[in-house]
Amino acid sequence: MAKRIGGTRRKTRHKLKRARNEKGKISASAMLREFNTGDTVILHPNPAVQDGVFCFNYSGRHAIVVGKRGGCYEVLVRDGGKQKKLIVHPVHLKRV
Repeated sequence: MAKRIGGTRRKTRHKLKRARNEKGKISASAMLREFNTGDTVILHPNPAVQDGVFCFNYSGRHAIVVGKRGGCYEVLVRDGGKQKKLIVHPVHLKRV
């Protein structure tokens, strides 16, 4: 059996790039961002925060907020024909 090469951050050079105006410290408002149930958000990983990040295959996708779990949010993402539930920190979510 072949051995899998690479980890979870493999092939993410461009997915984890930040725009020029996003560079620097993370604002407190981004860390404490609030969302309501049913809000549509975009999954946008922030490379400065490793907590509560999702699998990078889902980056750039639209998701629907289902609920809150601790400081993170449960979001539903459509992957092919299935809906998958992810637990994501609000730093990695952008409102549509």
